[in-house]
Amino acid sequence: MDINSIMSSNLLQLQQTVQMSVLQNAMNMETVVAVKMLEDMPQTAAPHPNKGSVVDIQA
Repeated sequence: MDINSIMSSNLLQLQQTVQMSVLQNAMNMETVVAVKMLEDMPQTAAPHPNKGSVVDIQA
C-alpha cells in the first residue's frame, strides 16, 4: 500500500474524530446552557384560564 494513501486515510479518520469531539463539546455546552435557563426561569404558577370563573352551559 502506498504511504500517501495510508496517510490520507489516517488524516481522514483524524478529521472525523476531531469533528465528533467538537460536536460533542458543542452539544454539552448547549445542554448546560439550556438547563441553566430552565433553572433560572421564574417558578410562579400561571393562573388557570377557567378556574374560578362562572361557566353557563345550556342544554
